[in-house]
Amino acid sequence: MRRLFRRLKEMGRLVIIFFLIVATFVYAMFQGGFVSWFLFYSFIPFGLYSSALSIYPLKDFKLIRHINQTEYVAGEKFEATIEIRRKIPFPFMYLIIEELLPPQLRKYEQSKQSKVILFPWFKRELIYKYEFDSIPRGEHLLEGIRIKTGDLFGLIEKETIAPVRDQFLVYPQYVDMVYRQLESRFEQGMTSSNVRLQRDTAIAIGVREYTPGDRFSWIDWKASARRNNIMTKEFEQQQSHDVVIFMDRTKSTQFEQVVTFTASLTKAILRKGAQVSFISIGEDQAIFPLKDGESQQQVIYHHLAKVKDNSPIPFSQIVESEIKKTYQPVTFMLITGELSKDTIHLASRFSMRNADLQIFVIKERGIKLTQDEMGVLEAIRKHNVIAKVVFEGQFANIFYEGSRS
Repeated sequence: MRRLFRRLKEMGRLVIIFFLIVATFVYAMFQGGFVSWFLFYSFIPFGLYSSALSIYPLKDFKLIRHINQTEYVAGEKFEATIEIRRKIPFPFMYLIIEELLPPQLRKYEQSKQSKVILFPWFKRELIYKYEFDSIPRGEHLLEGIRIKTGDLFGLIEKETIAPVRDQFLVYPQYVDMVYRQLESRFEQGMTSSNVRLQRDTAIAIGVREYTPGDRFSWIDWKASARRNNIMTKEFEQQQSHDVVIFMDRTKSTQFEQVVTFTASLTKAILRKGAQVSFISIGEDQAIFPLKDGESQQQVIYHHLAKVKDNSPIPFSQIVESEIKKTYQPVTFMLITGELSKDTIHLASRFSMRNADLQIFVIKERGIKLTQDEMGVLEAIRKHNVIAKVVFEGQFANIFYEGSRS
């Protein structure tokens, strides 16, 4: 129906052009004189041009988009080059070329606009570029480019959308931070969080006398022969632990900073050689089991590039549900942008389980905590839980500013 209406509209405009040509001719015939015939002959080229433009197929245009890369980090510059080619050198007075940007990109400032007006005339090839000085995090899809043109009087207007598809991923920003395991406070005093001691049998740092329980393979036969006593190798004790990270995906003005801190924290922990499990639940669900290494960082970052704050369930309910599935000793880390009374109940549950819990509350730079938030923070800490308020721009040294800041 819409296509039929557009066709009828185009036919109506052609009728108007034909009527104007006839009208100027009739006027010249009856009026006579130089002026009337000059008017008629002057209008004929414009009328013929408009008629020819109305039948020119815009499908003759071939558009190609080149982007400088397919993966970015938030804040990097995005550049796109549009090539416009055609076979028929029809003299276009102007062309309006517009990149059909997805909603998440439209609100960002551009140093070179994605909508331009060109004056090609008989040119068969045109090129123009546009840029984003700072590309936002997310998965972005460019689906097409709009072409629009018309005649001098605006009687004929033609428009089409060329389906040129490109997709690229923008990973979250991260801050280089040095991770160290914070200590939790229990009634009996200061103790390190659920730590597994692992004996690295590849690095021997000395020898000692044999004690029951030592493996046969640990015996140092040369040292035993020298001392006339059974001696075993002393190995370096390596400390490692497992970390389970929960990211709050409820609607929040601090969500982008929550994502940045999560990306930074994950990278720092994995760099230390620890295993990380990552739990992110919203309208979609992403639960990554305990793993270490570069591959784990890559899958978590891929998720963080596309994640949205769309959780319909309160964060505390999600955490309470998921911790029931965890039986081994781990360090739990909750990353959120809000302090609520539900968090106090959550801290109480972790304390009853004697679990190691650390809560990081992310706030924008210059924001001060309200009295209610201060009260919630103190109540959480009374349950022997580490709770830290982290302000934008202070991510790097968060593990060296004291565990109760």
